[in-house]
Amino acid sequence: MPNGKLVSAGIMCGIAGLIGNRPVAGHSVAEMTRMLEHRGPDDSGLWISEDGRAALGHRRLSVLDTSGAGHQPMLRGDLVITFNGEIYNYLELAERLKSEGAHITSGSDTEVLAAAYEHWGPACLEELNGMFAFAIFDARRNILFCARDRIGEKPFLFSASDDHFAFASEYKSLMALESIDGGYDETRLMRFLYRPSQGLDSEPESLFDGICQLPAAHSLTLDLDSLQYRTQRYWDVTPAADLAGIDEKDAQARFKELLTDAIQIRMRSDVAQGSCLSGGLDSTAIVTAARGLLGPGADYDTFSGIFPGTDADEEYWARIASEASATRSHWTEPTAEGFLDEISDFMWHNELPVGSASQYAQWCVFRLAKEAGVTVLLDGQGADELLGGYEQYFENYLAERGDNGDERAAIQSRYPMALAKPDQRLKTALPKPMRHLASRILGTGSDFSFGLKPAAARNLYGALPEPPEGAERFGPLAAALYTDYCHAHLPVLLRYGDRNSMAHSREVRLPFCDHRLAEFTLSLRAEMLMGGAQTKRLLRGAFGDELPIQIRDRWNKRGFLPPAAHWFQGPLGSYVRDIIHRGDFANSDIWNAAWWRQALRRFDAGETHLADVLWRPLIAHAWRTHFVARVRALPKLPIFAAPV
Repeated sequence: MPNGKLVSAGIMCGIAGLIGNRPVAGHSVAEMTRMLEHRGPDDSGLWISEDGRAALGHRRLSVLDTSGAGHQPMLRGDLVITFNGEIYNYLELAERLKSEGAHITSGSDTEVLAAAYEHWGPACLEELNGMFAFAIFDARRNILFCARDRIGEKPFLFSASDDHFAFASEYKSLMALESIDGGYDETRLMRFLYRPSQGLDSEPESLFDGICQLPAAHSLTLDLDSLQYRTQRYWDVTPAADLAGIDEKDAQARFKELLTDAIQIRMRSDVAQGSCLSGGLDSTAIVTAARGLLGPGADYDTFSGIFPGTDADEEYWARIASEASATRSHWTEPTAEGFLDEISDFMWHNELPVGSASQYAQWCVFRLAKEAGVTVLLDGQGADELLGGYEQYFENYLAERGDNGDERAAIQSRYPMALAKPDQRLKTALPKPMRHLASRILGTGSDFSFGLKPAAARNLYGALPEPPEGAERFGPLAAALYTDYCHAHLPVLLRYGDRNSMAHSREVRLPFCDHRLAEFTLSLRAEMLMGGAQTKRLLRGAFGDELPIQIRDRWNKRGFLPPAAHWFQGPLGSYVRDIIHRGDFANSDIWNAAWWRQALRRFDAGETHLADVLWRPLIAHAWRTHFVARVRALPKLPIFAAPV
């Protein structure tokens, strides 16, 4: 057993740690974990090595084996582990490990994870099905071994220097350290506001100076003597050649089998569970399958956000799904007034700007689940990126299949906005500087870059990311899906889901983020995913007989979005108006205040589509005010213990 001591720290899941070239300040790690209490209100722990050079902290949200047997940091032989997340296949792994001689005594997936590492070493990652971020102090190998799950559901943030290494589940815990000054990259911030689906979550560098993020499907190994580290990718999607000729009915049956199992293993819990339900195809399929697995008579709770009296309201569809599966439904109505009332807490927990008011609606759904006493929630995140759920993927589909006139006509008939019109292509073909100049002169346009001063706008031009390494293995459609699922769009949404659920001490589990689904689906022919002018054709076919027909055959997909125009016609309009008329906004090196004031006048005159772009200065200001300024004001925590 490693030398050291376990220290009780009082009363989510959140992890933190410090490794130094001399004794570190254990009380700083205790404070770092205290700042993560919302992630784990049920228990906490602190371990300090005998020589004082390492300290690991943990906050626990009890979901599996709620007894003290799951307390962390957990000691096992020469190992100490602090772990955030769930290993969904822990029962199967436990049986396999026991058959190979491992000793496992609890029902905790943490013990199974520690045993798997003890037995297989870093290769244990290949055996895990779960969402996780963990650090293992390995005294025998003299390393700290850290890893993050394949899709990146759980965060792992770190800071490294010549004399110390620090890690945590959230930025605020690291930014409280004396080694982090709270600076950030303004250009990267603007690029995120310009294109919110990309920019802050898929690269090793974070927005903040001195803080890195371990990418999804990567491990990190830190040498405890030199404090040098290396990262390594341990998984990627590789198309399976044997699936190229699979029959469509067989593909649908196999997909249904995989998704049902992904749901079933994510329903392993010792606390109350339910589902987020929007009334869309993804969440309805999950609720339908979960209800079938539970059997008749079992209670099952669903949680939905609604916007009565607006075009954004999905209550009609959510009620169809809820009634079809006989769930106990719960409803919340997010409002602009509620958002402004909670904006300080919302930004503090989200830590980075968010792309739309949709993330506040998600926040409200998780709070509703907390009020109902349901800890674990299934959610449909990841289905759009994996199965071709967005209309714009039809361009990639036609590029792969060949631009058949009849098929293009069918797509345009069902999805009028899916394919770019000739005038749209012409407009976007104009050089960006020319479009920017025209907007400044005419006061028109809705591109975010038009609201920036020329020098700031130039930093955005050419900011489109290169296709990720590995995309060339796929055809045009699968390449677009792979990019958005593994590298671009989904990572941002996963960050929102993690922060909003953890803010309310809820655990969200995502069946469509099961890596087996990605390996299977991205190996299929394009027509199985989007043929017949159908988004998510594979899901509709696999579960078609079990879904309410109104939802199965619903083609006008809506995102879970509040009525932005309505909100900006009310309190959000006043809020952003105050921002745009501030002196520091007008004198900024970034913002073109005259364009934004004109945009407000245009919005008031009826150009309600400008609500989406008006969100950008609003959220940037809210983030700087309620996160950056607040975290910079925190008392700084020392890295090293005071000399005796």
